[in-house]
Amino acid sequence: MNISSRKTLFELNHIVRQAIESSVPKHYWVESEIAEMREYGGHCYFELIEKDENSNTPIAHASARCWRSKWSLVKAYFLRTTGKQMTPGIKVLFKVYAQFHENYGFSWIIEDIDPSFTMGDMALKRQRIVEQLKAEGVFDANRELKLPLFTQRIAVISSASAAGYGDFCNHLSDNEFGYVFETTLFQATMQGEGVEASIIQALANIQERANEYDCIVITRGGGATSDLSGFDTLDLARNVVYSTLPVITAIGHDRDESVLDMISNVRVKTPTAAAAFLIDRLHQVDERINECRNRMVAHVRQQMHSENARFSLLAYKIPSLFAVTKTRQEAKLDGIMDKIAMLVHANVNNGLLKMDTLSGRIKPLCENSLTKEKHRLELLSQRLASVDPIRLLERGYSITTYNGKAVTSIHQLSVGDRLLTRLRDGVVNSIVEKE
Repeated sequence: MNISSRKTLFELNHIVRQAIESSVPKHYWVESEIAEMREYGGHCYFELIEKDENSNTPIAHASARCWRSKWSLVKAYFLRTTGKQMTPGIKVLFKVYAQFHENYGFSWIIEDIDPSFTMGDMALKRQRIVEQLKAEGVFDANRELKLPLFTQRIAVISSASAAGYGDFCNHLSDNEFGYVFETTLFQATMQGEGVEASIIQALANIQERANEYDCIVITRGGGATSDLSGFDTLDLARNVVYSTLPVITAIGHDRDESVLDMISNVRVKTPTAAAAFLIDRLHQVDERINECRNRMVAHVRQQMHSENARFSLLAYKIPSLFAVTKTRQEAKLDGIMDKIAMLVHANVNNGLLKMDTLSGRIKPLCENSLTKEKHRLELLSQRLASVDPIRLLERGYSITTYNGKAVTSIHQLSVGDRLLTRLRDGVVNSIVEKE
């Protein structure tokens, strides 16, 4: 080993620094995604990454710093141009130069930023979400829902501490028309990290009780205009378009239109504007009801006036019409009475003729029937006389009875039975002594 070629770590790092400063041009515009960022002592420290467009796998990684003198300018310029704070997850275009420090190692030093690149990337992201929803055929699903005529039961997704939520509720309750609205708060994180998951959970909770509400109001009210990226996600958009309730957004920004604004049923700027929209809509319904009521009253009055005129005309015509009708009906009744009298007379004559005919036929029939019945009675008398018990007794026969019944067999009797024997000229009593 050649001792003279040995270097200390500082010397070696110094050589690397000189090599980088001499071989790498001073500035580059580099596009990347912010993986992490933190502010400390007025400086800002970044971790930058680049991902593969197909697999979303990181393929490059680097550290970057923006010193205090530049960071305050870069930060304000980005916010003023885009309306958003720089946050992890967004794509940026930084102007950087390479720096290698003997003590701190290599880092890209940020000199400037092009906010239009970030705005273009955000617009591209929104465009892709919109295209995906249209491909699924659900982009207009929530806008196609009809707000009920009486939209008074409101499910509100907001932060309980947001000033805008209080403004929304106060504006509803203090409306000049005295309309009554019912609001139920479903708390959610409305800025910073967790916006997407928080709002999706609130939507799921509302959907479980969808029959209790007429619409959903999503309001950020009072928050900064910089944290809108959480409203531009595909999952949140899908939850809104698949909601069975109309969604009103009042996110409170003018610069950009979020995906949530594009797909909602109604978009307004502020929570107060959302309350004013609901009040105005209910007032329009109220005016329509009053208009219908007035039209109905006018129509009824017109009908009553027409009917009164018609009744007056009828009242004037009724006496003469009644006289004509009475004369016609009396003549008609006289004709009917004449017809009835003629029919009755004819029917009476026909009945008398029938009775005369029947009388001539009934007498011989009755006489013939009486002769036949007399002959039959004579035959029955002869037959009855031949079986008369008195006649049998006169011929020398007797009749023995026991308990009123004729005895025809010895088997009917027992020892001691009292018998009654009837003869032609008297009755004999006897007792059975032996069998």
